[in-house]
Amino acid sequence: MGIGYCVRAGIFGASLVSGLSFAGSHHHHDGDQKIYRFNLKDYQTDMRVIAKLGFDVAGVNLSEKTVDLVLSSDQLAQVQNIAKLAPTDSFASSSNDLDDKYHNPAEIDSELHALAAQYDTIANIQSIGKSHQGRDIWAIKISDNVDSSEPDEPAVLFNSMHHAREIMTPEVALDTVEYLLTKYASDAQVKHWVDSNEIWVVPMLNPDGNNKVWTSNNYWRKNTREDYGVDLNRNYPYAWGTCNGSSPNQYSDTYRGPSAGSEPESQALMNLVATIRPVFDISYHSYSELVIYPFGCDGIRSATKDVVEGIGLKMASLLPKDGGKGNYDPGTSWELLYSVDGGDIDWMHGTYGVIPYVIEVNSTNQGFQPSYDQWRNRTVAKMRPAWQMLLNRLEESGVRGRVNLNSGRQSAGVNVKVTSITNPTLAPQNFSLKADGTFHVILLPGTYSFMVTDGSNTLPEQTVTVGARREHIEFDF
Repeated sequence: MGIGYCVRAGIFGASLVSGLSFAGSHHHHDGDQKIYRFNLKDYQTDMRVIAKLGFDVAGVNLSEKTVDLVLSSDQLAQVQNIAKLAPTDSFASSSNDLDDKYHNPAEIDSELHALAAQYDTIANIQSIGKSHQGRDIWAIKISDNVDSSEPDEPAVLFNSMHHAREIMTPEVALDTVEYLLTKYASDAQVKHWVDSNEIWVVPMLNPDGNNKVWTSNNYWRKNTREDYGVDLNRNYPYAWGTCNGSSPNQYSDTYRGPSAGSEPESQALMNLVATIRPVFDISYHSYSELVIYPFGCDGIRSATKDVVEGIGLKMASLLPKDGGKGNYDPGTSWELLYSVDGGDIDWMHGTYGVIPYVIEVNSTNQGFQPSYDQWRNRTVAKMRPAWQMLLNRLEESGVRGRVNLNSGRQSAGVNVKVTSITNPTLAPQNFSLKADGTFHVILLPGTYSFMVTDGSNTLPEQTVTVGARREHIEFDF
């Protein structure tokens, strides 16, 4: 979760805006933070005011119109004195000892290496970069020919723990790895997924921040640049710092960093994405029981929203809420929460056409750090239909293509333009090629025109009719 947006009048009123100069300027109060819950009368308006004022939003409950804020004692006084707003039912969750059954950075490292060693024919672990403090950021690849790149197989990515305190999210990633590896030999569906795709999992993008959570501050969110940290999920270059969806203040929990893509952790994920070019991505966060899709800035939607949002709606419908009433709420961050700029899903979608989602696991009743015995297995099992749906969707309506590059021609600068003939009102999609000349486009059933160009030369277009199953197309360039 995070914060940022523009001010409108709401239950906080104009007087609270005057508190901006000091509400967001405090240093973190290690050990002096609690989570307080507030009722909101006008949910969207009041969320935007909260965001503008720089308070740390832990989570929301859309159906009950409540927001949880992580506040130090002096920040609580600001909310009460300036906004005349009292916490709901005196709700306060202290930063208590963590349940040590959750995985810390060293245990993630050990577990991934053990799994990769045990299942070495289908699993390969690699460091995709190092954190500020020199910890490896591990990715594990799962595929049948795991040591080689297979151009005709689409890639999919699952990543966790941009935010250090969200300790359930690496458990979801680890469960994905364990599920695929342990069932490969006995489950025909799992074997098909692994044999047909390149599946990548990054369980802990922010090991330094998580180490800080275990050693000094349960509610730490950012990485550990100097003494203030950067919110990794506001640091990506796409639309960085453009719509008041992040903070320039170093001590804000949504500090976007000194420059776009400045952090080694975000660079590690960016380099991986640039290399593997996943078709889909899920970034796991907690908490609020949401499925979020691009884009993060107010009023902006994906040009391919018919596909992107349709899959997001279906995904949310597969995820029942922990309280038993209804399913996860789908939408853009500006619809569900507030504007966000510099987020990873916007960067992936805007830069490479990845179809990415944030899933905010668990409810306000579970929070960041629920009982492991009570909630770990329930949560990871609940997430399986979402990531499995994406693996199945790779084989449904769409086109897997290849541009056979003649000697000396590079894939860089070569683009594929996809235009819907069935529905001319849809915006054309433009895709750059992977280094091996391949591309994978997720489409709705219909008829499409495909055109390949490098800016100087354009190949004759090809027309493809897409049904319920994926089609294939080739060009010689």
